[in-house]
Amino acid sequence: MDAREGKMLSKALAKSRQTISAYEDYAERYDAIVRHGPNEREQASLKRLVAIAGTSGRILEVGSGAGYDADFLESLGVKVRRTDATKRFLELQAARGKHGELLDLITDDLGGPYDAVLALAVLIHVPRDQTDQVLAKIEGSLRPGGAFLVSMRNGDGETGGKYHTVYWRRDDFAARLENAGLVLIRDDFNLGRNDEEWNTFLAVKPA
Repeated sequence: MDAREGKMLSKALAKSRQTISAYEDYAERYDAIVRHGPNEREQASLKRLVAIAGTSGRILEVGSGAGYDADFLESLGVKVRRTDATKRFLELQAARGKHGELLDLITDDLGGPYDAVLALAVLIHVPRDQTDQVLAKIEGSLRPGGAFLVSMRNGDGETGGKYHTVYWRRDDFAARLENAGLVLIRDDFNLGRNDEEWNTFLAVKPA
């Protein structure tokens, strides 16, 4: 790593730590206001992921939060490795009898190979200049034929503040997936809370 790359990584880690710290303080409030299970559209996306992973598959979820998507996935028969960079979210899961592990997408090894990786509303907090490295890491954690489901905020630029958030236009992020060696097979656009625009991508690693 040269000096420029080291400086970029240091800035990325500072933004990441700031966001994680904000979620540590907000985790319980966040859990109180979000749905405790995926809606019909989200369930359909998760079922498509399982269809590729296989009902006996092993899925890595990054940014599990309070773990309700993982609950739904496990109800379909798959095994989920629940992870989050925010310790308080893992404690909330543990209070429900669910085991999760601390994992930082930027700095940690992801393990694998997995049949699928799930990252919903998580990569929005990865700095733009670290996105390619993170996607390459995810691709490397998948078995051949494995699937990746990811949702991203639609738009341009990024915001500062407590929750560093990066926006990507649909075509730009699709190109990042393809550059990482993944094949995009489906994408969907939807409006979230407060009319936030989201794109959800389903991609596979070539067999």
